[in-house]
Amino acid sequence: MRVGLTLFGESLSPAGARFAAQLGVRDVVIHLVRYGHNADPSNWLKGQAGPPLSEDFGAPLWDYETLSDVVKMLATDGIRVAALENFSPSFWSDILLNGPERVGQMDGLKKLVHDCGRAGIPTIGYNFSLAGVWGWQRQPIARGGAMATTFDMSRFDHDRPIPDGIVWNMRVREGCGTDPVTCSEEELWQRLEWFLKELVPVAEEAGVVLAAHPDDPPADSLRGTARLVNRHEKYDRLLSIVDSPSNAMQFCVGSLMEMPGDVYEATRHYARTGRIAYVHFRNVKGKVPRYAEAFIDDGDTDMAEIARILHAEGYEGVLVPDHIPEISCPAPWHVGMAHAVGYMNALLKTAPRLTEPQMS
Repeated sequence: MRVGLTLFGESLSPAGARFAAQLGVRDVVIHLVRYGHNADPSNWLKGQAGPPLSEDFGAPLWDYETLSDVVKMLATDGIRVAALENFSPSFWSDILLNGPERVGQMDGLKKLVHDCGRAGIPTIGYNFSLAGVWGWQRQPIARGGAMATTFDMSRFDHDRPIPDGIVWNMRVREGCGTDPVTCSEEELWQRLEWFLKELVPVAEEAGVVLAAHPDDPPADSLRGTARLVNRHEKYDRLLSIVDSPSNAMQFCVGSLMEMPGDVYEATRHYARTGRIAYVHFRNVKGKVPRYAEAFIDDGDTDMAEIARILHAEGYEGVLVPDHIPEISCPAPWHVGMAHAVGYMNALLKTAPRLTEPQMS
């Protein structure tokens, strides 16, 4: 096991690569999605439910040159790309919505998967969801008043429909109709099945793993649409659709902790499948319908026990702090990530001692 870092936006840069290298990190998960593009974040920054509505229409499909340039830029500081996380919503909106352009969009995803393999990107993380992470709020609720993500279904209208032309709170086309987006649970699983049966064979050819993120928030439904992996056992259903090493999990400890059930047993069970592509190593307090993200050493989950279980069951991949509370200082993200990476490195060095017999 090894500790990685997530780089996106301004941090996906030579400066971000140097920061990772200085922390001793050699593997990163990268994001190329234009989060917040042309958005007004003022209400979100004031603590209202979000994220803010942004635009994604017209985003060009990432090609081999784009992917290769990022890989080469990071390699200058000895950094490898462990995974590319999230397709841009406009790349696969009709796949998610079962729209008229889904076949053409699937052709684009197949090309993207092949280009990732050519560029040396071994894993693509994805979130098969219509509402995405809707309902999060930023509040100073972490230790010491640090700003963190929280979710409380009593604070906002969680049944407010998704407008036509929106996926993940990102506008995927300029024109939109009048009917809101709706989707039942069985419809969503049928769409996922088509997606996996089309794309997993291509991923196998390209030497790429597709890794599914569980729902966050893991509500039963959100904004009039079903959720997919909002219970631990639903990962079994997802993995059974196509029995392949290229059909795997983006194992988010925080999201799984927010669900009903025992996160330690879930970690043990899924580590034994050998289908965890990489791990989001995040801590939280509470469960749906109300939870808050916490510092890695201050939530409800014993993260040392999670590390011990992963080591004991033979997991050998990357663990990343996908996002963390912001520490009040001139560099909130950098200091928060440095704290998380340091804590994780200590846990991984300790995990073998907790799992292997000790000499008396």
